[in-house]
Amino acid sequence: MKGIDKISARIEADARLEVEAIEAETRRKCGEIEAEYTAKAAEIYEKRITAGKAECAARSERLSAVADMEARKSILVFKQAMVSEAFDKAVEAIINMPEKDYVEFLAHQAAVASSDGKEKLVFSQRDLGLAEAVAERANALLRENGRKAELTVSAETAEIPGGIILRRGDIEVNCAVDALVQHSRKSMAAQVAGILFD
Repeated sequence: MKGIDKISARIEADARLEVEAIEAETRRKCGEIEAEYTAKAAEIYEKRITAGKAECAARSERLSAVADMEARKSILVFKQAMVSEAFDKAVEAIINMPEKDYVEFLAHQAAVASSDGKEKLVFSQRDLGLAEAVAERANALLRENGRKAELTVSAETAEIPGGIILRRGDIEVNCAVDALVQHSRKSMAAQVAGILFD
């Protein structure tokens, strides 16, 4: 039995060596696979981090552009409000001029707007007290320019803040102060904005 024990021991020893060799090879292959997948994981991680950073930067840039655009819109709205206020103050300044200057202003508007010198002048309720003086001065201006001067004051009043409306039949020429200022606004808004904001 000694020979069998020796053979068994030898087979067992050979099997142990083979098992150890297989285990060593398995550990080596596992190490290689782990190293390979660790490297792949690191590569994927790096790509995702880089893509995430790029996406964050792009989103931040978009948000910044949107914020800039909103800020510009807000500034534009503010500037437009200030320009509107300036024109509103111009209306107030005109209708609150000293009486002599205001009469001259209205008479000049009437004389320039008159087509045949025979229109009726319609005033606001506020300006009725100046109506005769304006008509008289406007007729004088028309005569100075060699034109017919028969402007008269209408018994009707207009819902305007100040100024006049020239009426001949169905035809009206609006020389209300707010209408004159509004008409000037188209050509002067840029200038007013330049004065206010430059």
